Amino acid sequence: MNTAATIHQEVARLWNQRDFAGLRQLMHSGYSYTGGDGKEIKGGPDVAIGIAEMFANAFPDGTLEVKKSYAHGDTAIAEMVGRGTHRGELMGIAPTGKPIEIVICNVMELRDGKIAREREYMDMFSMMSQMGAVENPGAARAS
Repeated sequence: MNTAATIHQEVARLWNQRDFAGLRQLMHSGYSYTGGDGKEIKGGPDVAIGIAEMFANAFPDGTLEVKKSYAHGDTAIAEMVGRGTHRGELMGIAPTGKPIEIVICNVMELRDGKIAREREYMDMFSMMSQMGAVENPGAARAS
C-alpha cells in the first residue's frame, strides 16, 4: 500500500519509466484532477493516464524530479521539477524542439492507499514561453 510520504516518489519513478500500467494501479476509482485552470476533472484513472500520456508524448525525454515532499495524514504535497524537450504536440502546439524546465507544486489526497484527488499548480506561461509558443512581454528587446 502506498503512503502519503512515498506517493510522489513512486509517481515520478513510474512516469519517468513511462510505466502507465503502474501509474494506473496507483489511482483510486474516484480519481479527480485539478490543473492550472482550476477546473476539476472527474473520471477515475483514465483522467490521470490521459494527462500523463499527454505530457509524455509532448516531452518524450521528459523527467520529473521530486525536490521536497511533505505528508500529513492522507495528504501529500511535493515540489517537483519537470524537464524535457518539446518534441510532440501539446494542447494544439506543434513541437518546437526547445527544452523546458518548470517548477510544479502537486497536492495529492489518498484514499485506501490510492490517489483519489490531485491538484497541480505550475506556471504554464513560463512553459509556453520556454517552448517559444508565446512571447514573454517582460523580455528586454534590442532596438
